Amino acid sequence: MAKTKALTKTEKKVLITGGTGFLGTHIVRQFLDAGEKHLKVMASTVPAWMKDAGVKAVEGSVTNRDDVAKACKNVSAIFHLAGKVSRDNEDAAAMNKIHVEGTRLLCEAAKEAGVRKIILASSSGTIAASEDAQVFDETFPQPLDVISRWAYYASKYYQERTAIENFDGEDRRLVILNPSLLLGPDDERLSSTKPVLDFLAKKIPYTPNGGLNFVDVRDTAAAFISALEKGGHQEKYLLGAANMPFPEFFGRLERLSGVAAPMLKVPKKLAMAGSTIIESVFKNWGRASPVASKEVEQAEFFWYFDSSKAEDELGFSPRDPQETLQDTVGYLRENFLGEGVFGK
Repeated sequence: MAKTKALTKTEKKVLITGGTGFLGTHIVRQFLDAGEKHLKVMASTVPAWMKDAGVKAVEGSVTNRDDVAKACKNVSAIFHLAGKVSRDNEDAAAMNKIHVEGTRLLCEAAKEAGVRKIILASSSGTIAASEDAQVFDETFPQPLDVISRWAYYASKYYQERTAIENFDGEDRRLVILNPSLLLGPDDERLSSTKPVLDFLAKKIPYTPNGGLNFVDVRDTAAAFISALEKGGHQEKYLLGAANMPFPEFFGRLERLSGVAAPMLKVPKKLAMAGSTIIESVFKNWGRASPVASKEVEQAEFFWYFDSSKAEDELGFSPRDPQETLQDTVGYLRENFLGEGVFGK
């Protein structure tokens, strides 16, 4: 009598696009720490430590249909984090290709593969941006007149719309998370913590008139994982720890690091006009400008919001922002500035 071949059950995996970035790395680590053994990471290259930990690597791009189809096979849920962060509007085409076209390809491949859940990483800037210190929440209409000024936030807005339009239907769930500026340790590419590094390196010439919101990347990663089970379909969740005017933000960095905050204060209109002129002059000279006009413009806005919805529905619990700033400064000092930068 012939032996019957045993059937082995194939466990479906959780796919994380952009899983080697700042947020993605922390999500992978938290999954691994919790004992998750069915992870798949899609990125241009996947580090050896992830592979050694049992993470399945899919090396490719979300803008490539074949790569995306391969990544979505045998997947139960997707964390879509792949993206490009740039304050330069000349990068608009590249950001739209990744955020909009890549998201459309991913949603189509996910539906074809039978994936039921997508957790999309967007930005608080698609909801909360104003010229005064208004505090937003998810019920506010998205400020298209403001978003349209900056290619990055415009591309994230259209990414959200693309996901909503292309991942709907019975038994499917799309959850959109909107974190603010991510701070904390392990930002190897400086994709998010560069403003703090610029402060420490004394590259910021003046104190802007606006205000920001920031959040610890570790708390954000925990909220993303929680959203897998607790997030509502087509619901958006703002994730932030503190609304803070730039003078207070720089003051805290000064006390933690010993680096003096910029003393110079410039009226809003003068700062914006001056940065545009400087950038134009350097561009005509064929040289990189020391001032990015779009960054200056954004720093004159307020990015304030309330995270109560995420706290109530996802169990989001941001830590003391002082701990986040301290860990950010410590990481950047150790890995990018070297010992002794701050003196005795």
